[in-house]
Amino acid sequence: MDSISSSNNQEDHVSMGANAATKCLRVINNVEKVLAIEMLSSVQAIEFRRPLKTSPVLEEIILAFRESISFNEVDRFLHDDMKKSVEFIRTYEL
Repeated sequence: MDSISSSNNQEDHVSMGANAATKCLRVINNVEKVLAIEMLSSVQAIEFRRPLKTSPVLEEIILAFRESISFNEVDRFLHDDMKKSVEFIRTYEL
């Protein structure tokens, strides 16, 4: 957050808190999308290594993730999968 002076430094500072909060929300939304894409890619990569297993906690997460997003066997549009992945990240609880 920042503030700027107004009226040649003779007036109160003008708060930039609202602008900072708006920018922070945009950053959070973008990070959420990046994490969703990483999740989609990571789970797909782990599935390629089957029958090998990872930790029990990650296996539980993968199982829950696969309930809403299926394994990508053929080339397809991933927009809907990415939206579902964002929703998974928002709502999943261990």
